[in-house]
Amino acid sequence: MRGTRFGPARTIVVFYAITVTLGTLLLALPFTTQGEGRAHFSTALFTAASATCITGMSPVDVATYWNSFGHVVILLLVQAGGLGIVTLSVRLLQLVHGRMGIGGTLAAQADAHTDTPAHARSMIRVIVRFYLALEAFLAVLMGLRLHFAYGEGVGSAAWHGLFHSVSAVNNAGFSLYSDGAAKFAHDPWALAMLCGGVFIGGLGYPVWFELMRRKRPLQWTMHTRLTVGGSLVLFVVGFVTFLAFEWRNPGTLAHMAFTDKLWNSIGGAVFPRTAGFATVDYTEVRPETMAVNYVLMFIGGGSAGTSGGIKVSTFFLLGAVIISEIRGEPQARVGRRAIPVAVQRQALTVALLGVGTVMIGMIAILAISEQPMQLVLFETISAFSTTGLSANLTAQLPEGAHFVLIALMFIGRVGTMTVGSALAMRRSKRRYQLPEEFPIVG
Repeated sequence: MRGTRFGPARTIVVFYAITVTLGTLLLALPFTTQGEGRAHFSTALFTAASATCITGMSPVDVATYWNSFGHVVILLLVQAGGLGIVTLSVRLLQLVHGRMGIGGTLAAQADAHTDTPAHARSMIRVIVRFYLALEAFLAVLMGLRLHFAYGEGVGSAAWHGLFHSVSAVNNAGFSLYSDGAAKFAHDPWALAMLCGGVFIGGLGYPVWFELMRRKRPLQWTMHTRLTVGGSLVLFVVGFVTFLAFEWRNPGTLAHMAFTDKLWNSIGGAVFPRTAGFATVDYTEVRPETMAVNYVLMFIGGGSAGTSGGIKVSTFFLLGAVIISEIRGEPQARVGRRAIPVAVQRQALTVALLGVGTVMIGMIAILAISEQPMQLVLFETISAFSTTGLSANLTAQLPEGAHFVLIALMFIGRVGTMTVGSALAMRRSKRRYQLPEEFPIVG
C-alpha cells in the first residue's frame, strides 16, 4: 500500500533503536560494572541511549561505575552514533555483498545529507576516512599529552587519549575522569585539542569538504556561508558572555589566572555547542551564563556533522528570513541568493518542532520531580540538543524523568524531521490549489 513502505527515514529510526537496544543489553551484562552485580536496567538504557545519540549525559559516574568492558561498549556506541549507524550499516552491506541496494542507498543518503544515491555511495567512504583520520590524529596528541604532562603510563595514556578524542570529535562529551574536562581546566594544550576536535567534528563534513575545494568565501555555497559565519558569531558571543559573566564568579573563573580564564571561556563557548565537556561546575554559573547556554545548546552545530540542536544553518536562515521581511523585500535572501520557500518552511518546521519538543519534555519532568525550572530547562535542552552538559541534575531525577530524557536524546539525534517522516503513515499530494486568505498576524 502507498505510504506504508519502509522508507529511509524509518530505516534510520529503526537502526538507531536497534543500536540503543544492543548497547543496553551489553551494558546490562553482569561483568560491565566495577562493583558487584550488574547495572540497573534503566542505567544501562540511559547510558546506551546517551552514547548512541552522542549526548554524554549519565546518571552515574562513567569513570568509576563502568569497568573497562563497559567503557569499550560506550566508546563503540559513540563511534557508531557519531558516524551514523545507517552509514556504517550500508558500508557493511557494500563490503559483504559487493553492491548496494536502492533501499540501503536511500537510507545512507538521508542520514549523510548527500544529494544523489550515486553520491551517497562514494561519500560513505570519504566520511568514514575523514572522521577516523581526525580521531587518530587527535588521539596521538592527547595520548602524548597525558603521558608526558600527567605521568600516565603508555597504555593508559593511549587508551584515555583514544577515548577522549573519539568523544570530542563525535561531540559526545563522555570522559574517563570523574571530574571530566575539569581535569584540564589549567591545561591550555589539552583544552585546545578538545575544543579543536569538537569544533571540527561539529561543523559538518560538507563544510570542510567545500572549504578544501573553494578557498575564496565568494565561491562558497549558502550553506557554508551560513554555517561558517554563524558558527563564528556564536563562538564570539559565547566567549565574550562567558568571560564577562563569570570573570568575578568565585564558583567558576574568579580564582583562575588570566590565561586560564581565557581558555576556559573558549571552552565555555565551544562545549555548549553540543559537546558536553565542562571545565567548570554548571551549578555555580551565573543565571546569565545559563541563559546564553540555553540558546547555544538549542542551536547546536553544523548540519551533517556530529553535533545536535536545530543546526546553525537553520537558525541563521530563519534570521535572514526575518531581516528580509522587516525590510519588505519580496524574497528572503542570503547575499545574492534567494532562499526557496520550501527551505524556509522546512527550517521553520525544524525550529518549532524543536521548541515544542523541549517544552513538552520540560513540563513532563517538572510534573514528576521537584527540581527548579531553570535547571530542568537546562537539562531538557541539553538532552534534546545532544549536548550532554548537566547542572548535576541527572542523577537526582527520578527514573521517570530519565525516560523523558532518553526520548529527548533519541529525538534530538535522529532529528525531529526524520522522526516526523518515520511516524507519518502516508503522504498525499493535493491536485488542486485552494484560494488564499490573509489572517491578521501580530
